[in-house]
Amino acid sequence: MKVLTVVGARPQFIKAALVSRAIRARGDLTETLVHTGQHYDPAMSDIFFSQLDLAAPQYNLGVGSGSHAWQTGEMMARLEPIVSAATPDWLLIYGDTNSTLAAALVASKLHLPVAHVEAGLRSYNRRMPEEVNRIVADVLATALFAPTETAVANLAREGITRGVYLVGDVMLDLLQQARPRADAGGMLASLGLAHESYYLATVHRAENTNDPARLVRLLECLGLLASPVVFPVHPRTRRVIQASGWEPRPGADLRLVDPVGYLEMIELESHARAVLTDSGGVQKEAYFLGRPCITLRDETEWTETLEGGWNTLVGTEPERVHAALDRSPTGPIRLDAFGNGAAAEQVVAVLARGPQCVS
Repeated sequence: MKVLTVVGARPQFIKAALVSRAIRARGDLTETLVHTGQHYDPAMSDIFFSQLDLAAPQYNLGVGSGSHAWQTGEMMARLEPIVSAATPDWLLIYGDTNSTLAAALVASKLHLPVAHVEAGLRSYNRRMPEEVNRIVADVLATALFAPTETAVANLAREGITRGVYLVGDVMLDLLQQARPRADAGGMLASLGLAHESYYLATVHRAENTNDPARLVRLLECLGLLASPVVFPVHPRTRRVIQASGWEPRPGADLRLVDPVGYLEMIELESHARAVLTDSGGVQKEAYFLGRPCITLRDETEWTETLEGGWNTLVGTEPERVHAALDRSPTGPIRLDAFGNGAAAEQVVAVLARGPQCVS
């Protein structure tokens, strides 16, 4: 059974790590890995392959940055001949990026079965490019691997019940395996920080970076927090900051650092007083690690993290950000809502049975 996997961005490298490892452990599956080049900065790509024991891709499309339409179209044009020549039994995709959309469309046009890991997520905000990407991917998929019961219910409301498998979250499984290595890292020491002495922030969503005034308002808010703020800056976000001419106010301890690897990010999340982010994956990781999260959006696809006050939706208004930081979680963390630790093995077991056995 041949699997062709398409990845292109940091969250997909993380999700693919354990599934690719599980594929390699079997004798009845082979994998061809294609990197679209959506994330091409070494700090956003190469380091994840080395840290996560993810095999080097057999193909790198080298697409790079561009508008959503151009990037998706260019990925499709470069991917189609590779998929046609490989004749895979499955085309495996992850998450909700333009790489996900492009691969799903190519497979559909070539009448190949699509397997979608992290299916069924919904923010119900179609202005988010990611929302459109995951809806299309789910409609086209033959096998849909849902991380939570909420995701299964979302699919059922849309009439999608065949080929849906509740497998749990591969990101939780990887984090639990990798945490000892992350705890042994030296990221905090290199920044001169101690446990719960700082906040951690990430901002990369189009809704927050396409509007320079909105991004500057967020930066000003972060600069007013009482503790240091460590801010690993996405390359696209840094370009917007530089173009805006923004400079931190005197006395602000807002540390704009380069993107960090997976293990370094887990270390930073583990010890932060709280995490402020617009990333879906970082919301989850904060929840898994027992760190309060302030989500710089008005909605989330990971509604489970809202339970017990561990995650709070605040948009970008400074007053709401500060009010949320003054509150403490009130309920327990429910890791069991995200599976039993064997998500990758469950995904691979379905792939090994073949598309004809999907039920």
